[in-house]
Amino acid sequence: MRRTTAVLGLMLLTALAACGERDQSTANAKRRADTPAWQSASSPYAAAGYTPGDKAALETQLRERAQAQNDYAPRK
Repeated sequence: MRRTTAVLGLMLLTALAACGERDQSTANAKRRADTPAWQSASSPYAAAGYTPGDKAALETQLRERAQAQNDYAPRK
C-alpha cells in the first residue's frame, strides 16, 4: 500500500513538473526585433574582427562563415 502511494505521488509530481513552463517572450530581450543586426552590443562571443555598429564588418564576417562551410571553396 505504501509503495503504491509513493509511486502515485511520484507520478503526480512528475506530471505537475511537466506543466510548468518558463516565459519565452521577447519582452525582456536586450535587442529589439526591428533593430538591424549590425547594431548589436559588444559581446565576449563576437567573432574576432567584428566591431558592433559596423555593417560592413558584419557582412564580411557572414561571408567568411559561409565560405568556410562551402565544400568547393579553395582552402587557405
